[in-house]
Amino acid sequence: MARPLGLGLALALLLAMSATVLPLASSADDYARCEGAVKGWADSVGEGDNGGDKLNLKDLLFFLHIPRTGGRTYFHCFLKKLYTNAQECPRSYDKLRFDPSHPDCTLVVSHDDYSLTSKLPRERTSVVTILRNPVDRVFSTYEFSVEVAARFLVHPNLTSAKTMTSRVLTKSRAVSTLDIWPWKYLVPWMREDLFARRDARGNDSVPSSKKINAYDVEDMVMPLHQYINDPVAHEIIHNGATFQITGLTNNSYFNGAHEVRHCVRKHPDLGRFVLQVAKNRLDRMLYVGLTEDHEESARLFAHMVGAQVLSQSGALKLDVQEDQPSGTDSHSSMLDPEDEETNEHMNSTHGWKNNEALNTTEDDHGKGNMTVGKLMETYEGCIAKLRKSQSSRRRISLKKVEAANFTKAARRHVPEAILNQIISLNSLDMELYEYAKKIFEQEHLMLKGQHPMVVQQKQLADQMVRSSSYEGQHPMVVQHKQLTDQKAGHPVW
Repeated sequence: MARPLGLGLALALLLAMSATVLPLASSADDYARCEGAVKGWADSVGEGDNGGDKLNLKDLLFFLHIPRTGGRTYFHCFLKKLYTNAQECPRSYDKLRFDPSHPDCTLVVSHDDYSLTSKLPRERTSVVTILRNPVDRVFSTYEFSVEVAARFLVHPNLTSAKTMTSRVLTKSRAVSTLDIWPWKYLVPWMREDLFARRDARGNDSVPSSKKINAYDVEDMVMPLHQYINDPVAHEIIHNGATFQITGLTNNSYFNGAHEVRHCVRKHPDLGRFVLQVAKNRLDRMLYVGLTEDHEESARLFAHMVGAQVLSQSGALKLDVQEDQPSGTDSHSSMLDPEDEETNEHMNSTHGWKNNEALNTTEDDHGKGNMTVGKLMETYEGCIAKLRKSQSSRRRISLKKVEAANFTKAARRHVPEAILNQIISLNSLDMELYEYAKKIFEQEHLMLKGQHPMVVQQKQLADQMVRSSSYEGQHPMVVQHKQLTDQKAGHPVW
């Protein structure tokens, strides 16, 4: 009787071992598959990224707009002053609306990720972007999701909100936030949650929540801690800047983006390959700005991008004083980062109408005698108007959820454990942001003429001014003419 008992025990042990070993083997196989997919993608895109001369503006400018970084401000207060409507490519909210192989336009501004460049003439395209501290960007994304979704609470129920919005959009040519990535996912998600919480507490106009923390009023709004842990946030928000710069969002033109993104989330150590691609792409961009250093970022943009656009259009009047700050106190007119970009083509009532304040900003392009200094003055006046309209819009939008009073002071009440979790969930973005700060410092040195590359270029320009047909002309004009001559195949000596 002992032998059958021993055999049974052996079989049981064997089955138990199999149950343990098989998942381990399966996990190892999955890691190997994912490693191959991620490394294969990284190798393939690395071969296709040709840098060229990153300092010179090419024929087409692609503003890769990472959400909640202040990009709308740059678009309306800088780019709308530099480019005409005819020069701006039709927006590609849901699909390309122009022939990317032969674009007649010269400016693309979009939330599309970097994979859009696969549709553009890459050798003739310059890319610029702005990065933001990842923790602040997550806060701002949450706040904007609530703000826009709350505008629909003027309707008696969710069905009515959807019906009325659909009816209005059908009759109007207006572009809704619900058409724009990532808000076309984040706003409906938050909108449904807001209506569910209102229904649960009863349609009472008096806020029932007595909590102090504006980011944890659970009877009115999805709490921040729940928001950041939802699968939607993992898919779209966390490490969003890294995935957007690498072209791996859920809005990508690359068919394998989902697999690579899924593998990186499942096996975080594979993120190092994605991060390296993102860093390499930042290195090759014409300009990288920082939301937190808004004033200096704006000056750098005006000099590194704006001056070249004006020069190419013939509208630049060089001014030896253009590097000097204007008489305006720019600190007083700078938008607070959390107050930027919060309309996205929706008004405070129905969430669909274009932003009048943004669309009626005066277009100063082509008025002649424009200097970089004047461009900065125009920018500062523009954002002062935007800040005023923005503050009013946010106040109206959040009336139905008054307890969600989002301010910098309110952020300080968020528990440290949640802040640490945001940092952990955005580890790739945290490292990429630190790298962007180094690039930003290099750009600052370039503007001051202290970067080795700029010193060398200035020496070359000085030689040409003394010994060529460029004599007596400003070095910036010399550099532009040299580039033009090179493109035309003419010798520069």
